[in-house]
Amino acid sequence: MSVGHDGHLLGIDFGGTKMAVALARPDGTIVEQRRLPTNAADGAERALGRAMDVVEKLVSESGRSILSAGVATPGVVRDDGIDLAPNVPGWEDLRLARALTDRIGDLPVTVWNDLNAAALAEMRHGALRGADPGLVVGLGTGVAAAMTIGGTIVHGYRGAAGEIGYTPVGSGELTASEPSLELEAAGRALDELAAANGLPDGAAGLTGSGSPALSAELDRRIDAVARAMISMCLLVDPQRVVVFGGMTRSSRIVDRLAAQLTRRLPFPPEFTVSRFAQDAPLVGALTLAAERMT
Repeated sequence: MSVGHDGHLLGIDFGGTKMAVALARPDGTIVEQRRLPTNAADGAERALGRAMDVVEKLVSESGRSILSAGVATPGVVRDDGIDLAPNVPGWEDLRLARALTDRIGDLPVTVWNDLNAAALAEMRHGALRGADPGLVVGLGTGVAAAMTIGGTIVHGYRGAAGEIGYTPVGSGELTASEPSLELEAAGRALDELAAANGLPDGAAGLTGSGSPALSAELDRRIDAVARAMISMCLLVDPQRVVVFGGMTRSSRIVDRLAAQLTRRLPFPPEFTVSRFAQDAPLVGALTLAAERMT
């Protein structure tokens, strides 16, 4: 992540439950980082405004110019908005690059889908270095994936490659009312299941509940994610699969996914948890900023 300029790189990761902002030196070393809750119920404009307040403060306190910025966001990025980002009401109407330059001045800004940004981070600095093809799966508020082939991230015809959260979950006749993988098995769905049963801590609470029925239900939902991952692996035949996000804090989830891939695939890939934990998209955003300067 090396560029020959004085100043800082700016990275922003917008998530369904949290937002992260970081300043980094041109070599990629993070010098300041802030997290704040998204508060999806407040709506997109208010969430974006709070993030921009943090950006403005960090930039002002740094005393240095911003060389370029990278932004990671859920959904499919268009010049005039964002598709497939349902977790924060109104997010589809935002123009993130313009919002950033309006607040801190004219500078190069690159906006990418968060999973693609995470895949870039893994290819350049993480677990996908030297691995081809590669698969990155985000297990957080939502569920999504990104593929890397020949050192290139596969964006797809409309930029929607890897949106596995829309995979139907069920059996028998396929109907319009069948739940999607994201509604059934993403972090928010597990949080709702735990809350409905009076348990704190989402998936962690489900794991430690001691209830055989809840344990079986959690396994069923994990297996729904595993099925989607198995299908992607059968299509791409990846050398390595990297998972990241809040759900990976649960060893129960990680171990079961790894076991199911090993059990059901004819050529199981290497399987690992990202060393960036929840920050893979943020590292990817900073990488976008650095590569914009080269």
